Amino acid sequence: MSSHFTLRKGLNIPLKGEALLRMDLEDTCTSYALKPSDFPHLVPKLLVHEGDTVLAGSPVFCNKAYPHMVFTSPVSGTVQEIVRGEKRKLTAIRIAADGKNQKVLFPVDIPENLSPERIKELLLESGCWPFITRRPYGTLARPEEQPLHIYISCFDTAPLAPDLDFAFAAEEEALAMGLRVMERLCPENVHLGLSGKMSEHSVFERLKGKKHYFTGPHPAGNPGVQIHRVCPAGKNRIIWTLTPLGLAIVGKLFLHGWVDTVRMVAVTGPALEKTGYIPCLAGTHIASLTGFPRKKDIEIRTISGNPLTGDNIGEDGFLGFHHQHITFLEEGNKRELFGWARPLRLHRFSTARTYLTFVAPLLGKTGRFALDTNTNGDKRAFVMTADYRKVLPMDILVSQLLKTILAGDVEKMEQLGIYEILPEDLALCEFICSSKIDIQDIVQQGIALMIKEMQ
Repeated sequence: MSSHFTLRKGLNIPLKGEALLRMDLEDTCTSYALKPSDFPHLVPKLLVHEGDTVLAGSPVFCNKAYPHMVFTSPVSGTVQEIVRGEKRKLTAIRIAADGKNQKVLFPVDIPENLSPERIKELLLESGCWPFITRRPYGTLARPEEQPLHIYISCFDTAPLAPDLDFAFAAEEEALAMGLRVMERLCPENVHLGLSGKMSEHSVFERLKGKKHYFTGPHPAGNPGVQIHRVCPAGKNRIIWTLTPLGLAIVGKLFLHGWVDTVRMVAVTGPALEKTGYIPCLAGTHIASLTGFPRKKDIEIRTISGNPLTGDNIGEDGFLGFHHQHITFLEEGNKRELFGWARPLRLHRFSTARTYLTFVAPLLGKTGRFALDTNTNGDKRAFVMTADYRKVLPMDILVSQLLKTILAGDVEKMEQLGIYEILPEDLALCEFICSSKIDIQDIVQQGIALMIKEMQ
């Protein structure tokens, strides 16, 4: 049985630089990194030292609150460097690959022969557990909890997002096995979010589960938006979510007995001469992707993830644990003569009717812009407008919620829907915000306050 939802609110940002549906040569990366910052609200405990030898699947650090929840190396090699920031905060563990890719083997079996407790133990020991996210709050799932539902969104509507049908075309067996594993953890309550425009030949159409079809602009592909319609999260309503990437990696663990974090990564952005896809491991060094030349004579921002919610990692950064998308944008550090008062400005996209370019989303792929990182203005007074409601297909009063977070009123935050959102759900609100408010940062502050108050 399936359900269908049509979302009217949202915005598809017409950004140039979409990944061409072709695969580049395999990456030749020799340096990888695990970053605790990829896991919100995690307090890591280091398990290795510089110079230690590790295998693919060896523990590198663990969750201090749950010591049996480990984070494992994506490759075999040597711990090259332990990077620390202010106050000796652990920021990264760099691993030099030895080229052998020797793996730790785990004693797996078909999910139907294993108890839910044993499946959880395998996921925790192998380092696959961090692919499961808990709502509310968007933190790592807690092993002792039993979720009401498990939800997997099988399409992505973010700007320049990878074509998941292309990226997972050869992963049907792994995805199906991953679903069998999730079914053991939450029987009869595993949901799949599919695009209403998805081909009947899609690998995701052939998967078994409760299917829900969504049609509409971004953020229709966000799990939070879909869960809001299907099975809303709440204070006592725990929902676990996975990406198709996490589902496939869990499936490969139970198929083969080892952890394989290879994913098809979309290399995108208007600052590139050439775009495409390349198979990479988690934590790949971005500088090793030499098959995608950058445009010359411009300053470029490198983002692990999509342009709205990704991490600014710099030229020497590493691919995020959950990411299969890299974006290259020109830095918007140049001032434009007369700014918004300049007539026409046909090279600039505006969601308001200030310029004719507001019709660009109606033109499809012909109306695309080489946007940069310029916010076209600085922070200013928090103006109450109805703009947020135009791009958020959720019953959330955004302005009121943000002001409540800034005031630190926990009770009001609960009433206004803090349990149902993550920063990514309000990313479009930040993009169109005329006040230039850092909305995602404010939401993250609110979530951190809720976690602190509810402990």
